[in-house]
This record gives sequence, C-alpha cells and structure tokens, in this order.
Amino acid sequence: MYRNPIDNACLDGFSSACAGAGALDGPDLPARETLPARMDIVFIENFIGQTVIGIDSSEQDVAQPVRMNLAIGVPVLRACSTDRIEDTVNYAAVRGALHALLASHGVRLLEALAEAVARLLIVEFGAHWVRVAIAKPDKFEDVAAVGVVIERRRGKVGGAISGYAGLGEGLFPN
Repeated sequence: MYRNPIDNACLDGFSSACAGAGALDGPDLPARETLPARMDIVFIENFIGQTVIGIDSSEQDVAQPVRMNLAIGVPVLRACSTDRIEDTVNYAAVRGALHALLASHGVRLLEALAEAVARLLIVEFGAHWVRVAIAKPDKFEDVAAVGVVIERRRGKVGGAISGYAGLGEGLFPN
C-alpha cells in the first residue's frame, strides 16, 4: 500500500510542531492566542469522501474521491481520565460533518476546501490547532496523489482562524 511521506510526517511529533507555530505572527496579522503548553492530538487518517471539486470542466459535474488526514489539537483531553465521549472530539461527529461539508462546499480548489475543513474543526469541534491534508488520489496516471497540507490555529476572537501556514510549515519538528 502506498503511504505518502507527507501524511507520515503529519502524524509524527504533533506537539513539537505546534510549539513553534507562533512564528507566523507579524505586524499585518492579528495576534494569536498562545497555544496550551500541553496539547493532545485527535487524528483521523485516510478519510475518503466523494465531492465535486476541480478547475477542469471534466471535474465540475462528477463527484470524485478526496482523501483527508486530519490532526485536531486540543488542550489536554479530560477523556483520558474520565473515559467519557463528551470529554473528547467525537470521531463519528467529525466524520458526519465532513460528509455534509463535502456535499455542500461549493469551492473549486483543494486549498479552499482545506480552509473550510480547518474552520469547521476549530469552530464546531473546539480545536486550538489543526493540520489538514487533502489529496486527490490518482488525479494523474503517473502520480499517486496531488494535494495540499495546511495548518491553522484558533484566534483570540471567538473561534476565528488567524494567519496562515505555508505548505509544509511545521511538518518536521524543530
């Protein structure tokens, strides 16, 4: 089975990757809330959904598969000690929300879809930091997948996402 090295990196060293994310702040970007000193990561690996996405006319009317790997950073999960689903990110609820988003997003680029997924995870599921990797598998016959990886963090104002992370930013811990 093919395993994308970027996806592997997305699952390694999350806490270390989160720690340096503040370097993206600048004079033209809103200030960010400081991430908690300890962060737990809930992840969903190789989620496959169907959606209409793309800029080619052949892609604009037919659903195609997209693969997502998600890392959802939250302060230390109470579920570790309570063993209650209410104290963690509910994978089933995230999965359902992703399917609903894929059915209704209306964007053409994977980058815009990744941004919508990040916003969903931060606003609806309380994430403080997210890494979203979205790929179109088998887009070209000589390429296993094409896609994008973004990182976002909760802003100071009510769940808003501030700043941006460049492609590959934080993939390898310092």
